[in-house]
Amino acid sequence: MSLLTQIFTWWNGQTIGTRFHTWRFGTKVGQDEFGNVYYEGGRKDTEGRTRRWVIYNGYAEASAIPPGWHGWMHHRTDTPPSKENYVARDWQKQHRPNPTGTSEAYRPPGSITRAGERPKVSGDYDAWTPGA
Repeated sequence: MSLLTQIFTWWNGQTIGTRFHTWRFGTKVGQDEFGNVYYEGGRKDTEGRTRRWVIYNGYAEASAIPPGWHGWMHHRTDTPPSKENYVARDWQKQHRPNPTGTSEAYRPPGSITRAGERPKVSGDYDAWTPGA
């Protein structure tokens, strides 16, 4: 089943194209506490930086990348957290999965999925009504 998911889906781990590119050009840099594996290698971009990518452990969700690895992925630092004693800052929160489409999703008052009335709009907005 894994081969079929790699061929036909992009949101479960890696695709067959990513697997081939990783095998051909990738150098494993490290792994985070969620099991995501980080790679570097291949062609340089227009600014001369080497390409960096992640192969997610399961569902591909960009917000699942911890802060230290996020900085490395976006070329804010050249040293990956696996090669230094990285400690998250006090203000950095732990990852929380995206709740969209679940019962934990944000539903403001007055929305279709939540009882109550929508708060009154402020000052300069008048709703359009037909024939007015």
